[in-house]
Amino acid sequence: MTAEEGRKAPDFSLPTADGDTITLSALEGSPVIVYFYPKADTPGCTKEACGFTEALAALGATGPKVIGISKDPVSKLAKFRDKHGLTVTLASDEDGTTVEAYGAWVEKNMYGKTYMGIDRSTFLIDTDGTVRSIWRKVKVPGHVDHVVEALKQL
Repeated sequence: MTAEEGRKAPDFSLPTADGDTITLSALEGSPVIVYFYPKADTPGCTKEACGFTEALAALGATGPKVIGISKDPVSKLAKFRDKHGLTVTLASDEDGTTVEAYGAWVEKNMYGKTYMGIDRSTFLIDTDGTVRSIWRKVKVPGHVDHVVEALKQL
């Protein structure tokens, strides 16, 4: 079963770049944006993480918790965070359990070669832990703005 709009978001507990563990169910009571990205410190992933960091600053204290998840190890996530001054929470899902639970582990095709990888996707989760909006096959330009607009509709 993968995450679906209108259903409870799959729970997870993952290590973060900050050396902590983040658990989705512990965040109930405030909105959460969970986004999956292929690889830390690549151009698209950097633009997306910086975009969410800027959006958080604009939303202020009432803003949501934003969690970026990839299969990168925690040490790489910490370097990515520090290099770009990111304030979003970066979580590591090295075994891919959470990536799969959200349906973000997909077959991809590049230059005629088929392989498995992370589908850049975002999930807006309300204060009760219910998935309200899903974006799959995300194109980075303008994406954060669409997520912020949807957040305002909660």
